[in-house]
Amino acid sequence: MENTPLTNLPGIKGIIFDYGGTIDSRGVHWSEVIWDGYRAAGIDIDKADFRDAYVYAERELAKTRHILPHHNFLDLLRIKMHIELDRLTADGKMPADSDGALAEAVAQYCYRAARECVEEARPVIEALYARYPLVLVSNFYGNVESVLADFDLRRYFGAIIESAVVGVRKPDPAIFGLGVEALGLAPGEVLVVGDSLRKDILPAESLGCRTAWIKGKGWTTDEDAATHPSTISSLGDLLNVPL
Repeated sequence: MENTPLTNLPGIKGIIFDYGGTIDSRGVHWSEVIWDGYRAAGIDIDKADFRDAYVYAERELAKTRHILPHHNFLDLLRIKMHIELDRLTADGKMPADSDGALAEAVAQYCYRAARECVEEARPVIEALYARYPLVLVSNFYGNVESVLADFDLRRYFGAIIESAVVGVRKPDPAIFGLGVEALGLAPGEVLVVGDSLRKDILPAESLGCRTAWIKGKGWTTDEDAATHPSTISSLGDLLNVPL
């Protein structure tokens, strides 16, 4: 992976963070984390079938309110895994998870992985929080406040802009405009940190924001092959550049 360190970002006065994939998985697309969870649980299916189930579950969660505001990330994962495994069973790709043990095993694996990544990111967030106002801008299911509270992250962010709440989703730049507005700064004074070139970096740049792309394994080969001058290899890189 190419890594072009950020070298000079004068005038930054506030930072917008994405959440999922940025803080909780080191830039790796969450499908890859869940796939690792499947393998750890001994679920033997083709990856193409898994990806179909992953997309199905995402669409189901978008159209039906399975996730409620009080659900933390483990709750979310349990719901999502049941939807995915039920779909795989209905498609004849695996036996029924009759007692829910496989869904629970994958959910627990992914929750542990997320908590490990959050704790790794925490010192970086704390250091930046001591210097800058922070805002979170996220495509999420309406429960990101509960997820942040469970991981003890809510206190770092002065405002939360969540797609399910504000009615705007990335890659629409307007959602980042709400984050810039919450900071009370000009776009050129704001650094946007995200894991998606298409959903985070390019929309934010279209508003005039500065960007830092934490690039891990993406959803498509095109994403994996893409390059951008703002690429960083980890959130820790943010502490090694003048902001």
